[in-house]
Amino acid sequence: MSGAVLVAVAAAIGNLLQGWDNATIAGAVLYIKREFNLESQPTMEGLIVAMSLIGATCITACSGPISDWLGRRPMLIMSSVLYFLSGIVMLWSPNVYILLVARLLDGFGVGLAVTLVPVYISETAPPEIRGLLNTLPQFTGSIGMFLSYCMVFGMSLSTFPNWRLMLGVLSIPSLIYFALTVFFLPESPRWLVSKGRMSEAKKVLQRLRGREDVSGEMALLVEGLAVGGETSIEEYVIGPANEDTEDPDISADKDRIKLYGLEEGLSWVARPVTGQSTLGLVSRHGSIANQSALGLVDPLVTLFGSVHEKLPETGSMRSMLFPHFGSMFSVGGNQPRNEEWDEESVAREGEEYQSDGPAGDEEDNLQSPLISRQATSVEKDMVPTAHGTLTSLRNTMVHPAETVKGPSWHDLFEPGVKHALIVGVGIQILQQFSGINGVLYYTPQILEQAGVGVLLSNLGISSSSASLLISGITTLLMLPSIAVAMRLMDVAGRRSLLLTTIPVLITSLLILVIGSVVKMGNVVHAALSTVSVVLYFCFFVMGFGPIPNILCAEIFPTRVRGLCIAICALTFWICDIIVTYSLPVLLKSVGLAGVFGMYAVVCVISWVFVFLKVPETKGMPLEVITEFFSVGAKQVAAAKNNRVD
Repeated sequence: MSGAVLVAVAAAIGNLLQGWDNATIAGAVLYIKREFNLESQPTMEGLIVAMSLIGATCITACSGPISDWLGRRPMLIMSSVLYFLSGIVMLWSPNVYILLVARLLDGFGVGLAVTLVPVYISETAPPEIRGLLNTLPQFTGSIGMFLSYCMVFGMSLSTFPNWRLMLGVLSIPSLIYFALTVFFLPESPRWLVSKGRMSEAKKVLQRLRGREDVSGEMALLVEGLAVGGETSIEEYVIGPANEDTEDPDISADKDRIKLYGLEEGLSWVARPVTGQSTLGLVSRHGSIANQSALGLVDPLVTLFGSVHEKLPETGSMRSMLFPHFGSMFSVGGNQPRNEEWDEESVAREGEEYQSDGPAGDEEDNLQSPLISRQATSVEKDMVPTAHGTLTSLRNTMVHPAETVKGPSWHDLFEPGVKHALIVGVGIQILQQFSGINGVLYYTPQILEQAGVGVLLSNLGISSSSASLLISGITTLLMLPSIAVAMRLMDVAGRRSLLLTTIPVLITSLLILVIGSVVKMGNVVHAALSTVSVVLYFCFFVMGFGPIPNILCAEIFPTRVRGLCIAICALTFWICDIIVTYSLPVLLKSVGLAGVFGMYAVVCVISWVFVFLKVPETKGMPLEVITEFFSVGAKQVAAAKNNRVD
């Protein structure tokens, strides 16, 4: 487990560099425009800041498909190289045009890091702490901003602040990031499995999980290679093969599946449940919940919610799906395997499941009989399908070689993938229009009104230095809130955090609107505004800040994850550009109260969207999440057909 944590921390340094760069350019631009006489050229000044944004937007458009082709790790290495080159060029920058080129290179590095670090962490982290680890990019990004503001503030106190040095320092931490990506970070095991490199994937998983036997998780990764398709959820009772069951809900032996145990001669049998199973009960409960919400709640949300409602009783999602004895996820456990028995089955499985990896994969645990079928009349007549299901042990898993060709645009129209894209793109749009850029823009003025600026000027600090210090203090306030979010992300869950924190954002924005419209004393106005801004920042970074990226890294199938993430990230950057450049125009046309009022309306829409469309994904393997999206899409389609009929 510690291996996955260390890998996530190392990968998140890419976001630390992004936060560092964002804060550094905010301070350095004050001195850049003086040297290049840009006071009368606001367009060029804005372009220097925005060039990084433009670079990130451009690289994002192709980063996802390329990462699906080359892998996640090479793209992170490329990100570190781009950070380093941009720092060196910014340190040199003889004129404004070279500086623009350097900012473009920097944007390429930022875009790769912001897009792929959440994907990489999601694909390497264990389900039970995936939310915590995927909040690290938000945490390290804020740490980077705080450290950068401290550095720039210290430099601003000198007689002649050197903006080139401010920007060039980026190359030092980027070298550390480069060393970590090259010598420490492994490739994503899910990407390796998707390319048929089973032996490498097994070794990476063993390192990340800190145990030798990872055959159950390897089987799960292979199971998740399918994109959409015919998906179903079945429940099985697993018990000793020689145990006669009297459960009337268990179907005839002809449908059973034989599971080999850890020792020679030990085997278990999985029998499908055909009566009122656990899933049947939660599905019926979900139907009632849907009716109570006037049928507006997405069936997918109900499906995920039904699983999590069972968690306190059973302890995990896995035991909920297999409540009697266990599941295919835990077959084998952490004990050493004896792979010398049943050589005939080993040979048979090896023939069916050859890896595209190098020689030596014969010893891979997937070649051992994790699941061995008893031939029945039913199965002899079945035509194998390329699409497996997660909890159904009867379907044939996708051969990794089938995915080597990479994703196609046609895959995006699979019902489950399309459903996930609606959630991912929707939440990215709403996050950007929820007001974070406007509040960031207005924060120095708010704190200035609260008297912080006067206090600092009395201490002999210039207005430029005071602005940097205020921004640093604001960033520092975010860190405890992000730490709380890291703790709650896998306890309360993503959906619950959003539904809890968004109302606080709405309240904070409404108070800012009232403070701008209603006449009140300066002290009262400053106090209310300051409290509102602090609350907004703290609760934003607990929910709407990290969760959209976490969700987008979780809800797409492995084969198209990079492509879908690129679409969501491109949406993020485009909306960021729109909000950033529309803010000054809106301030002139509708005023501050109008802008914050619009943001409050967007937050209300966001809460409704989360309530109706965003499922809870905490503690669930990525393959389970994508399977459930396919099931939910089928339920939606069936419901529409029923209404038409």
